[in-house]
Amino acid sequence: MYKLSLLFKETTAATNLIERWSQEFVPLADQLPGLKLVIVSHFDGGPAGPSEWRLQHDLIFENKEALQAAMQSPAGVSAGQALVRLTRHAPETVTMLFAEHMVGEPHPTPSIEPRSLT
Repeated sequence: MYKLSLLFKETTAATNLIERWSQEFVPLADQLPGLKLVIVSHFDGGPAGPSEWRLQHDLIFENKEALQAAMQSPAGVSAGQALVRLTRHAPETVTMLFAEHMVGEPHPTPSIEPRSLT
């Protein structure tokens, strides 16, 4: 699978930006042809404390070609234009990344029997 990830930075304007993102961008992105899965993560911080990231929005497709076709579709163009409008005054608040996306079950750890050293 292949995905487009949108990473939103924690800023003073983040609350307003995320509210507008959910109203203006998400409804358009949900109409992308070939969209298989949407994952939204709201970050609470990390082991070292607060994070520079506020939210991650992943749009997952079957493959890279499906994502490219979706971005070039009328819904993709509209969603892209909405994102540009949202970030016009602070483009550094959103980072877009493309990535291969793999999902799988964890591999069980084989049990290790203690051996006698004698």
